[in-house]
Amino acid sequence: MKASLRRTLLAAAAATCFSLSAHAAEFINVLTGGTSGVYYPLGVALSQIYARALPDAKTAVQATKASAENLNLLQAGRGEIGFTLGDALSEAWKGNEEAGFKTPLKKLRTVAAIYPNYIQIVASAESGIKTLADLKGKNVAVGAPKSGTELNARAIFKAAGMSYEDFGKVEYLPFGESVELMKNRQLDATVISAGLGVAALRDLATSLPITVIPIPVEVVNKIGDAAYLTGTVPADSYRGQSAAVPTVAVQNFLVTNSGVSNDTVYAMTKSMFDNLDQMVAAHGAAKLINKENAAKQPPVPLHPGAEKYYREAGLIK
Repeated sequence: MKASLRRTLLAAAAATCFSLSAHAAEFINVLTGGTSGVYYPLGVALSQIYARALPDAKTAVQATKASAENLNLLQAGRGEIGFTLGDALSEAWKGNEEAGFKTPLKKLRTVAAIYPNYIQIVASAESGIKTLADLKGKNVAVGAPKSGTELNARAIFKAAGMSYEDFGKVEYLPFGESVELMKNRQLDATVISAGLGVAALRDLATSLPITVIPIPVEVVNKIGDAAYLTGTVPADSYRGQSAAVPTVAVQNFLVTNSGVSNDTVYAMTKSMFDNLDQMVAAHGAAKLINKENAAKQPPVPLHPGAEKYYREAGLIK
């Protein structure tokens, strides 16, 4: 009797584990960023691609405060895939509390390097701000608290010999809210880390004349982090911006966690690269996504499901 009861309980436990596993594999929550940024429209496109590639899965898109929040949610198993900046991903793996990570997030796994973010520091033309030094004494938005943008802002201003104490007022706001304050003349400048042509800045530039502030090469070199690269905001990226502007670029990544099944991550990886045209249609930043660079030097280990795809594609041995 006891043996029979034990077998029954074990069978029930196994069935429960199977049910939970199957349920986890059937739900894909895509963690993005603010709705006025680049992560969100690309996340919507991804969810649509996944819905077709995994017809039994229930897909959802979650607007978040971006990088740091996404990584913490993934670590906690509250998302299956998310967008992040490469520097935030490195800090999460190490457990840098100042960057928003109380402990090392060792469940994180890389799916793909995607496109670079450009750190775009934009001021209203009427503020008279033309250089980083001109920001002193001005009211500046530096991104949502503990976001990838705010992490970028701290690194750049430190390399330029500045700190938040140099500003008249510091606002910790997502893109859309900082742009609204600039429109209302309540803010002089904002830091936005996103793909080129981000909707929030296009909107701002149609409302008032703007100046894209250059970040000189010598400042980029002083940051001392391999995740930060020299970049350029091409001329005419925004209305009234007639000249190219030097800036900083940081690689973006798609990340999952070790608890997501190999088959699910393989399908997510393959379906994205098979449908890049849909990603580009969602936002032009996706033009820079290519599978040849997707598995190069990830800040955290590749998920086995993504690794399987890259091996099949001949991209890693």
